[in-house]
Amino acid sequence: MTLTPDHNLPTICQVVHSLHIGGAELLVTDLSRALRDRFRFVFACLDSDGPLADQLRDEGHLVEVLHRQAGVDWKCGRRLARFLREQNVAAVHAHQYAPFFYSLLARGLGQQPPIVFTEHGRQHPDHPRYKRIVCNRLLMRANDRVIAVGEAVRSALIANEGIPASRVEVLFNGVRLEHYRAAASNPALRAAVRRELGLSDSDFVVVQVARLNELKDHATAARTIARTTHRAANIRWLIVGDGEQRGALETAVQDHGIGHVTKLLGTRRDVPRLLAAADACLLSSISEGIPLTLIEAMAARLPVVSTNVGGVAEVVVPEVTGLLAPSGDDALLANHLTRLDADRQLASRLGRNGAARAEDMFSFQQMADGYAAVFEELTWSAVARHSPPSNAVQRNELAIGDRGELTADHEDAVLQLPINSGIDGGLRRATALQGVRPT
Repeated sequence: MTLTPDHNLPTICQVVHSLHIGGAELLVTDLSRALRDRFRFVFACLDSDGPLADQLRDEGHLVEVLHRQAGVDWKCGRRLARFLREQNVAAVHAHQYAPFFYSLLARGLGQQPPIVFTEHGRQHPDHPRYKRIVCNRLLMRANDRVIAVGEAVRSALIANEGIPASRVEVLFNGVRLEHYRAAASNPALRAAVRRELGLSDSDFVVVQVARLNELKDHATAARTIARTTHRAANIRWLIVGDGEQRGALETAVQDHGIGHVTKLLGTRRDVPRLLAAADACLLSSISEGIPLTLIEAMAARLPVVSTNVGGVAEVVVPEVTGLLAPSGDDALLANHLTRLDADRQLASRLGRNGAARAEDMFSFQQMADGYAAVFEELTWSAVARHSPPSNAVQRNELAIGDRGELTADHEDAVLQLPINSGIDGGLRRATALQGVRPT
């Protein structure tokens, strides 16, 4: 569907690393589609575009690629600032820290839009980053919003990014559950997909949907499947996704002698169909935020077997909706899969409970409503900010010189701005934010 641009709507700029297929990127595009009647969305990719960018352009959205260079790329910040100005952006929505940093940098170039920073997950290992802490304290403003996709991510932002606890809100990721629910309720579809994939009715099919990169630790998953095949010959492993670790994964599959039970399906757009054909979902990550792939599996009534990292325990309740193991523990993960294969009643119970939990906590509509409330508050504030002020209030402005050097023109100021904490509708007020002069 091609959109007719409505420049009367407030413009939100979604700032991302890229628009290659991944959990956060799919969430960004789906959210923008869902709220397109209330906001105009434009997209800025720091590094590259990707297949999702092609889809968005076909639908009439503007996607800009900033071609960030290594290190701190001041020119990238200037390009983003120009894009925000040209598109009359009322608010910026930055996903992950690098997009947030460059949004702060661009806003320091004279741009005024408030920034929503959503942290989707954390790197491994995670530790305090003191340069970021200083940067956050210097460049964040009172009406910026910080959203974590779960409590574990929120704790990391507070401990490792130095963001005050009072400023970090939690808004769970959401999934369009109806697509997965409908597919899982269709026995004919399950049978058809199994035939397509050469799977028999007696196979116990384990599906893993994840990018092929180091954080997803497919090496542990390969060891898990190898162990499981020694006890359950009917195990089959479907791997959905692609990435830089594909070669390493193919080597691991060969080395463990599990090629006959493994199917690497690559990037797929029919994930609900594939989940409908499966019996369990496996995730072997060493770091996660709130993994969409587990929510999707639960919506499809699949029992989950996962490593207990990051926000996984906020999604999966052990022995209620799934079974958890420490990161890298292929022996316990294999035990869990074998147990589910042997006890189909347990698998069914965990699947039903998971579907109910997904419906209660992780619906797409709940998430979209939460972000819409935040955007509405900030765009309303943007209109008020451009109205004639009732008193003289100075704002701190950072600028980047023509040669790319950082300059500063700081005046001590006290900001007294209403800030709605948004997702729960509560109101908090920043009563005084003193200007800071960098040394």
